[in-house]
Amino acid sequence: MISAYADFLLTHLSASVSKRKVDHALPTRRVDTPVGSVRVYDSGSAMAAVIMVPDGPNVIEHYAGLIKLLSPQMRVVCFDMPGFGHSLPKQSYGHKLDQGAQAVLGVMDSLGIDNATLAFSCANGFYALRAATLAPQRITHLLLSQTPSLEAMHAWAQHTIPSLFSVPVLGQLLAWLFRKKVASRWYRKALPRSTDPRLFGDMGIEALSNGGCFCLASVVQALVHEKAEVLTDVRVPCTVIWGMQDASHLRTDPSSLVEWVPHANVVEFADCGHFPDIEHPSRFAEILLGMGGASIT
Repeated sequence: MISAYADFLLTHLSASVSKRKVDHALPTRRVDTPVGSVRVYDSGSAMAAVIMVPDGPNVIEHYAGLIKLLSPQMRVVCFDMPGFGHSLPKQSYGHKLDQGAQAVLGVMDSLGIDNATLAFSCANGFYALRAATLAPQRITHLLLSQTPSLEAMHAWAQHTIPSLFSVPVLGQLLAWLFRKKVASRWYRKALPRSTDPRLFGDMGIEALSNGGCFCLASVVQALVHEKAEVLTDVRVPCTVIWGMQDASHLRTDPSSLVEWVPHANVVEFADCGHFPDIEHPSRFAEILLGMGGASIT
């Protein structure tokens, strides 16, 4: 757990020395989960719930447009996973699948949500899948963006993430020291060439400048030791959205998750990069609302 402790020290240092006041565009609050306190936006209605988490270095504020589209017809919850955005990790949080699932189910418990659709992306999708295996009665649907099979994610990390990030403690230190540079390069690679990366990157970099977290090395180190077998008993409905203009995933099979979740339906966004939910929020919202027979009005 020394790597987790390194993240704990570094992220809390960033938050403590940040001299800027964080001006959140959306009203958020802190809620407790079994793995730590997280920052949450909650529209607070009595309608069917959808829970989303940003794919770092994105933060809750990136989802303002999608939240606006969904809120008239759903209760929308969006929270920063521990170690990302403004949810500082506890010294015991190691980004394991069970820990991520506990964060998800813990948010549901704290907000009094019996069941919900989980709209997660990339590595966060594995935490959603694990939550669905641990508490299938509480997850009505999985809507995953850019989430391949766990084996495909391991291969993706090997050719996309700097190799030193996989070294415990050293990886955490390097990821923290170069977090803004890594984030900036990531937006350029993850988005289509026709998209100005500053449209998304400026907000992500600002969050990091204001003490936000981007514990990329820890996620890489945690997931490489996880086995796909723990995600094979997914019985809830599952839809995978795949942005075909994501240069980081050119070698990844968009349908690879189907090997472990045979009933998953794969939908391709031909003109989209790594963030289908916030690059094309209207199209994403139509799919999400359509799961319950609704549509954008």
